[in-house]
Formats: sequence, structure tokens, C-alpha cells
Amino acid sequence: MQNEGFWNDVDKAQQITQNAKSIKISIDSFKSVESRVEDLEVLIHMSIDEKDFSSYAEINSELKSLKKDIEEMKINTLLSGEYDRNNAILTLHTGVGGNDAQDWTEMLYRMYTRWAENHGYKIEILDYLPADEAGIKSVTIKVIGEFAYGYLKAERGVHRLVRISPYNANGKRQTSFASCEVIPELTEQQDDIDIRPDDLKIDTYRSGGAGGQHVNKTESAIRITHLPTGIVVQCQNERSQFMNKETAMKLLKAKLITLRDMAHKEKIEDLTGELKDISWGSQIRSYVFHPYNLVKDHRTGVETANVNAVMDGEIDMFIKEYLRKSNQ
Repeated sequence: MQNEGFWNDVDKAQQITQNAKSIKISIDSFKSVESRVEDLEVLIHMSIDEKDFSSYAEINSELKSLKKDIEEMKINTLLSGEYDRNNAILTLHTGVGGNDAQDWTEMLYRMYTRWAENHGYKIEILDYLPADEAGIKSVTIKVIGEFAYGYLKAERGVHRLVRISPYNANGKRQTSFASCEVIPELTEQQDDIDIRPDDLKIDTYRSGGAGGQHVNKTESAIRITHLPTGIVVQCQNERSQFMNKETAMKLLKAKLITLRDMAHKEKIEDLTGELKDISWGSQIRSYVFHPYNLVKDHRTGVETANVNAVMDGEIDMFIKEYLRKSNQ
């Protein structure tokens, strides 16, 4: 018991150190921007007094850079939730649309992977279920980096695709759906929920699939069902059944804690974004490839015709506007 208390104190000290480091980074960033603003004001006044218009390009470049950095600082002030600094666990599920929906799920997986890479986040695959013919049925990844959950929580919900189907011999337009569920990875200090063993149904099955780190011939994959809530989590990408179970339990605790903290919601689906009806009328965003190009977020009204850029991970415009509106 004494050892347990010691390690708890160590964990708390590490958390305090991490929080202090984050606060210092924020303060240093503010001071840096403040100093750059003062320097820019001096340069502008000197250019006016000396009628030196050759420095216009330098002024304009620094002004654009400052605007971008100040905008990032404003967005970071919106990420003040208890879990916003945490890593994110993102799960994609195929909805209505057959092969097209499975292909769409894989396209979204690529989009979020690109977004993470563009922001310097690391990706770890926790579970990957390929489809029989094309695409994937579901995938769970961990996005590792500060504020990963704070940003990606904006993506929770159903995503709708409209395009000419490559799987339709007649070249007809097809509408497909996939859902995105996002939960935070909990730290030791945040993991304060007890789960009764009697409330769990644990199944084992064989790991496999193109997205895994390996293909097991033993039943090392784990699926856990929390009977009181019906929440199901699974993991197959660790190298042992014990490690898969440990990861799956972390996922379950994260879902239950987030559910507890949002107890005013009437449905679990409101929390996870894993809507029972992943189809018409429930989408948060539409991606139209035909008969025109348009990506539109139905919650904020933000839209762009550059669908290729969006599919390459350029989704910050949607995330930032969602954060602004949700904090008003």
C-alpha cells in the first residue's frame, strides 16, 4: 500500500510538471508574439518616417505570419476542457452504402492520418477490420500529441459522401455514410472509474487484417461489452491477449468517464458520435464529388470547393469554426 501511495504521488508530480510546462509554453508564446508586434510597429513607423517603401514586402510577410500565430493562440484558448490536452482515440465505422461506404471509411481514415501528420502528431493503430471486397469496415487509431482530443472532438458524428460510384457498372451517383467517434485517452490521474467484473462480457477472437502490426494464429484479439450501457470496445493490434485486454479496458474507461461527464445527454450516441442510424439526416458534414465539388459542414456553415485539399487532411477550417461556435 505504501508503494502504491508513492507511485500515486509520483504520477501527480509528473502531471503538475507537465501542466507547468504547458503553461510556460503558452506564456512564452504570448511574450514572443507581443515582442514581434512591437518590432513590427517600429519597422512600420521607420518606413513611414524615412519614406522607405522597400521594406513593404518584409512588413507584409511578418503581418501575415503574426495573424496566423495570433489566430492559433486564440484557438488554443478555446481548448480548456479537462481532456482537451489529451491524446485522442478515433474510431471510424462504415454506414449505409455497401462497398462505397467501406471505401469511404478508408478515405476518411487516410484524411485523418494526413491531418495528424501535417500537425506533427503520431498515429498508432489499435484495431483494424478490413472489408471483404474493398475499403474497411472499421478502424480505431490513437492520435498522439498535445491537444489531439481538443481538436478532433470537432469531428465527432456522421460524414456523408456523394460521388459517381466506382463500384457501379452503370456509373450512377452513390451516397455513402461513415461515422467518426472520438474519445480522449485518459491519464492515470483521470482514470478514476471502477468497473465491476460482473458487468463485462469478454470475447476473444483471432487477430488479422492488412492494417495490423501482425497476423496472429491464436485468439489474442479482445472484444469487451459493458452490459449496463451496451458499449463495445475491441483491440487486436497488440502482440498478446493481455496487452489487447489492457488497451480495450482503457478504451472502455474513457468512454464511460466521458459518458459520466456528459450525463445530461439523452443518448450514448450524442457522446460518441457513433449514431445508430449512420445514414440520411444525421450527417454533420457532406463531401460532394459530383455533380459539383463541395465540402460543407452543416453545423457551422463552413464550406469549400477544394475537395482534394480536404481529403489530403486540410480540415482545420471546419475544426476551428466548430470550436469558436461551441464556445460562444
